[in-house]
Amino acid sequence: MSSYQTPDSKKEEFRKYLEKSGVIDALTKVLVGLYEEPERPPNAVDYIKRYMGAPTGIDVEAIRAENEALKKEREELTSTIEVLNARLQEAGEEEA
Repeated sequence: MSSYQTPDSKKEEFRKYLEKSGVIDALTKVLVGLYEEPERPPNAVDYIKRYMGAPTGIDVEAIRAENEALKKEREELTSTIEVLNARLQEAGEEEA
């Protein structure tokens, strides 16, 4: 017997997941806060991000590029450390 789910049951399962994890309550609170603002903010998405605690005005692509560059630099430094440790070990063996 297969575990086939109808689209409605998948939607219901997802809705229960969102409710159980608190997403629905959080979204309701932010939307109520937006509704109750005396003046509508010019950018509703930024308002929601700020309300939810996410930083705004961040260049994600720049952060990803920096992360990749730092990973590469770390690999190079790790390699250099391994080479230098090998040289130290060789020098120590030669003295002994």
